[in-house]
Amino acid sequence: MRRLLLAAALSLAALPALAQDRTVRVISGYAAGGTGDLMARLIAEYIVPHLGARGVVENRTGANGLIGAEVVARAAPDGMTVLQCPMGTMTITPNLPGAAMPVDPRTELAGITNVALSTYALVVAARGPYADAAALLAAARARPGAMTYASAGVGSAQHLSVELVKARAGLDIIHAPYRGATPAIVDILGGRVDFMITNLGDVMSQVRGGELRVLAMGDNAGSPLFPDVRPISAFVPGLEMAGWFGVCGPRGVSEEMLGRWAEATRKGLENPTFRERLLANGLTPHFEDARAFNARIAADLRSWGEVIRAAGVRGD
Repeated sequence: MRRLLLAAALSLAALPALAQDRTVRVISGYAAGGTGDLMARLIAEYIVPHLGARGVVENRTGANGLIGAEVVARAAPDGMTVLQCPMGTMTITPNLPGAAMPVDPRTELAGITNVALSTYALVVAARGPYADAAALLAAARARPGAMTYASAGVGSAQHLSVELVKARAGLDIIHAPYRGATPAIVDILGGRVDFMITNLGDVMSQVRGGELRVLAMGDNAGSPLFPDVRPISAFVPGLEMAGWFGVCGPRGVSEEMLGRWAEATRKGLENPTFRERLLANGLTPHFEDARAFNARIAADLRSWGEVIRAAGVRGD
């Protein structure tokens, strides 16, 4: 009997180790160092272990995140290969006429769970002439076609956010597209571009270092990190913009696996360290299960499609 009890105890003790031998691949469609990559690593660290597995991050960059999306779309729909899916990849790029799309997120991917909302921020060089958003918009009105704004590329969320501002405020501002947020920020700091609207997480280190100044927040909720910064709607009435970072997978993931991901995300977001790391990078913890997340994706596909058509933006 003692031998049987000992064997049973050893078997139970081995279960967590066996579970950890399972691996979930978290694919990031963006290079290391950006907000998308950070989110992939946080998902692997704080959510995947609640699935009884270990998380491994793979960066598969290119085509506005669609190279990574293609890897996931071609994977087995078992919930073990997932995409860290930002709003742009899922709802903006598919709306761009002429965009090269190795995979179509609208038909080949689906939301599994949402993890965080991202605050957009209007930023300028701290040593520049603009003390607030009102001053920047006034300068743009006074000098049509003279002011420039940076983005992470044609059709990116940064690009379309400013196009939305231009349309609502009747402004003429020149677009300066870059290959990612990092080189765009470098040129803002160097005074070669006037401003940018981007994920707060992309610019937190420069804002904390006193190199960049936040003039306005994209959404009315703002950020607890900048309680005194007003929303862009205070300067352009009715305007609001926000993003999100979630987990997506190939079509056909089972309801049972979707439920396991939902529970793992809930448990992960209860971790105070995880929440603090999100907040410190300008992100708000926000759980949505697959049903609610896919409804959000569908709504954003419609709204960003309207912005793209109105601005005449193309992806080729």
